[in-house]
Amino acid sequence: MTTDKKSYYLTTPLYYVNGKPHIGHAYTTVVADTLARYHRLKGEDVFFLTGTDEHGQKVEGEARSRGVKTQELVDEMALEFKDVWQKLGITFDRFIRTTESAHIDTVQKLIRKIYDNGYIYPGDYQGWYCTPCETYWTEEQMDEGKVCPDCKRPTAMLSEKSYFFKLSAFAEPLLRLIEKNPNFVRPATRLNEIVSFIKMGLNDLSISRSSFEWGIPVPFDEDYIIYVWFDALINYISGVDYLNEGDVFKKYWPADVHLIGKDIIKFHAVIWPAMLMAAGLEPPKQIYAHGWWTTAGGKMSKSRGNVIDPMNVVDEYGVDIFRYFILREIPFGLDGSFTKEALILRTNADLANDLGNLLHRSGAMLKKYSASRLTRTISSHPDDRELIKRAVNLPGKVDEKMADLQFSLALKEIWEVIGLANKYIDTMAPWKLFKSGQHDRLDEVMYNIFELLRIVCIMISPFIPGTAEELWSRIGNSDSLAKQTFANAGEWGKLPYSATVSVKDPLFPRIEV
Repeated sequence: MTTDKKSYYLTTPLYYVNGKPHIGHAYTTVVADTLARYHRLKGEDVFFLTGTDEHGQKVEGEARSRGVKTQELVDEMALEFKDVWQKLGITFDRFIRTTESAHIDTVQKLIRKIYDNGYIYPGDYQGWYCTPCETYWTEEQMDEGKVCPDCKRPTAMLSEKSYFFKLSAFAEPLLRLIEKNPNFVRPATRLNEIVSFIKMGLNDLSISRSSFEWGIPVPFDEDYIIYVWFDALINYISGVDYLNEGDVFKKYWPADVHLIGKDIIKFHAVIWPAMLMAAGLEPPKQIYAHGWWTTAGGKMSKSRGNVIDPMNVVDEYGVDIFRYFILREIPFGLDGSFTKEALILRTNADLANDLGNLLHRSGAMLKKYSASRLTRTISSHPDDRELIKRAVNLPGKVDEKMADLQFSLALKEIWEVIGLANKYIDTMAPWKLFKSGQHDRLDEVMYNIFELLRIVCIMISPFIPGTAEELWSRIGNSDSLAKQTFANAGEWGKLPYSATVSVKDPLFPRIEV
């Protein structure tokens, strides 16, 4: 590959196809899309991977209960995930499915390599097994009554011959990895959890199953299939062509960040890097575990039946309102409560009152005073210095927050500048300047407002891209928004001479409760 651009590789988890996409899936994927768009804005060569996890006993059972072939079920569900991502404006570079032949070949290649390196061995396994979660639990881990600590359903004692991965051999290497790279797991609370888990001692992991058929055969013993989690984790390298170990793999691996929910942190921060070490490969640079969206019924999960369908929210309120709310409402990494009341409150306050009102009132004034036409003028007025300074410094402020994946705080920085612009209008009072005949000063003030909106528009484009496109067209830019870069976002005076501003309906009408 011939490019000098800095590469940036990010992933979501693979989503399990035994149920429809829900808000938890949408949250991780919107976050990933925002991050991908942001790094593209910075001029980086981004590779954004997402997809579906299609093997395992749950999927086989779901197909049986529906009376369809398992492959038909996974084909249908993969399409459903793709459709939802399209409606949410997700700009993935690759949608991977674990039933793809290239992924299957990659899994078998990696498993054989780990086996040849001496880290997989045969043995007998006995333990309490949760079929819905496809996970074995120890006595200590289970809730009272031998129920699964995750989905709260009954477990069953199972015994079977299995192949084991020598996870226990990687406790010290994992601790050294974390010591060398303290940002390997974020946020810090999750890092502390992982360190404590490793220090308690790691048990070898059963990585094969023989009680059902829907999975990838173990390459050195086809009486067994590979445990679904072991299979699914390998997508992160199969998605960038580890199979051929060519230019794509060399460019993008190790991944810059795996974005995941906190409930699967141990698979990603313990088992996955240990698998890579066992195969002689580098671990990813960072694993960032976000919190859960909750409702009155607690954590949302398919197993508990209390999930919110993101498309119902999008159909009722719009894509960008949904995107803005989930990105702005809670700091990334913490839990948050999803309610329509909170979404409406946030929409009315931030999108309608702040951003929408700034555009609408300034557009109406420009129409009244200058026939909607700007006069390009660079102000040296002392009353404008703070506004201009804050606007040109905005990209740097946003970048500081995005470096730590703090989407909510990045949006807060942008909205503080929007708030400053609204106060600037109140202070400068363009209506008074017009009445008193100070037309040169009026031109300066009006240009400053719309030039600030140009910068804001570029900075919100990764978060709420549809709104950014609409805003961009309304403020009279001649170049397309897609051609803008992070570098020129902070250059003052880019809005073209004599730009014509469109005055239309408000960007975000207030939502009446």
